[in-house]
Formats: sequence, C-alpha cells, structure tokens
Amino acid sequence: MFNELIAKTLPLVPKSVVRMVASRYIAGESVQDAVNSVRKLNSIGASGTVDVLGEFVTSRVQASEETAMSLRVLDAIHQNDLRSGLSVKLTSLGLDIDEEFCYQNVRSIIERAREIKRFVRLDMENSPYTTQTIGIYRRLYDEGLTNTGVVIQAYMHRSADDIRSLIPQKTSVRLCKGIYKEAASIAFQDRAAVQDNYKTLLELLFDNDMYVGIATHDDVLLDFARNEIAKRGVAADRYEFQMLLGVRETKRDEIIRDGHKVRIYVPFGHDWYGYSVRRLKENPDVAGHIFKAMFTGQS
Repeated sequence: MFNELIAKTLPLVPKSVVRMVASRYIAGESVQDAVNSVRKLNSIGASGTVDVLGEFVTSRVQASEETAMSLRVLDAIHQNDLRSGLSVKLTSLGLDIDEEFCYQNVRSIIERAREIKRFVRLDMENSPYTTQTIGIYRRLYDEGLTNTGVVIQAYMHRSADDIRSLIPQKTSVRLCKGIYKEAASIAFQDRAAVQDNYKTLLELLFDNDMYVGIATHDDVLLDFARNEIAKRGVAADRYEFQMLLGVRETKRDEIIRDGHKVRIYVPFGHDWYGYSVRRLKENPDVAGHIFKAMFTGQS
C-alpha cells in the first residue's frame, strides 16, 4: 500500500531522483549506450530488442527525426553484429499526424531491417491505436515485408479475436499483459482475470503454431508457459521469453540456464522520464526505491 502511494505521487518527485532509480531500467540516452547494453546481454546468452523512447509525436519534423534514429539503431546493430531487433511505436513515427505518412516512415525502417536480416516489432499502444496498428502490420505483410510482428495485450477483451484474425499470416506475436489505463468496458481490470486471459491467448497461439514472445515477469504466467512448452513439446524456434531491462534479472538468468531463448527490451533515448514514470507506476515495489533514494541518495 505504501509503495502504491509513492507510485501515484511520482510526478511530484524531482526528475533527478527518478533518474537515479530508473537508470537501471534504461540503457542511456545515446545509440552507443544501447549498443553497450545489448552487447552485455549477448554475452550472457540473451538477445535484445532496442526501443527508441518517444511516443505521441505531433510534428512531422520530429516524426522524421524519430524515423532517422531508428535507422541509425539498425545500422549500429548491424555494424556491431549484435543479436538484436528493433521495437517501434507508431505514434512516434507520425500515426497521430497522418496514417500514410506514418506508414511510409515505418516501411522505410522495415525495408532497412530486411536488408540486414533483422526483425522489427510494432509495439502496441493504448486502445485508440489498436486497429490502426494491426492494419499497418497487415499492409506491410501484404507488400512482402514479413520481418515484422505485433504485440497483443492480454487485458483487452478483443485480443482473442485479434489473434484469430492473424492466424492466416502466422503472425509473430509478443504477448504481454498491457500497461495503459483502459476502461472496464474494453479491458479486464482484475489481475486474476488478466492472468486467465493471458493463459487462454498463449494456448491459442501455441494451438495455431504462431511464433510467440512470452513477455511477462509474472511467476504464475512464467510457470504456466514453461509447463505448456514441456507438455506440448513446443519447438525452441517457435517461442522466446521476453523481459524488460533491469527487471527480475535472477529469473532471467534462470530461464536462460534452463535452455530457453530470452530477449530483453532495451529502451534508450532522451525521452526517458515518461517511460520511467509509467514503468514505476506499473511496479509499485520498484517505486518504493524512489522513496529510499530521496532520503539516502542511493537506489
């Protein structure tokens, strides 16, 4: 309860204090910072997916700059021979400005990724963008750009139907719980209900031989997933576990030791504060470290 209270008051905490704690969960501000983080992950047997922090862009100039930065990241991944892909948020590429403008931006990124044999994940944002994001994925796929996939959020009521609609493409799906605040009319609010739906969606993905990124830190879901993989004999090239940078590293290492593929989400960039506040609100236990940092100077 105390940590939850701290999480709710994060906007009042000085940015310097948030940064002290959040530095564990963000690679840094530069492309080189992201490269260094992925290289360390590769050395312990994990892959990465790099995310340029930023979303809800309203300027064409800024969207073009975000596109250029994603292209720079792909070049850095290639030049450093990293085991990593790229994740992009469509609102950072201009989705709120003009869908066709956004499409051309994301298309240029995925074409470059295809040239260097890398994968680009289209991140899923909040509910106003769900249908558009899946639509852009389908358009890319229909144009032969198949080195991409989507994210499905288990707390959304619509998610089973979305997965069924993607079965013909055998879409690569990153399955997560979802972090945005959504209305009860469209999203499950209870933790147990979200867990149950996550299990149902994971079974649906396995049933249809779709590649799945099992993106969770929840022991209930991690145990369920590993049991299903063993029971079904799911091939190692049909799934991977995905976690956030700096979160549950002991569990991450355990999963790697057990022989499963693990991919770590590596965010970086100047827009670190908004990302940090969302993640710390999502995890009140981590938010409690803010309180410690304010009074001890240590994170």
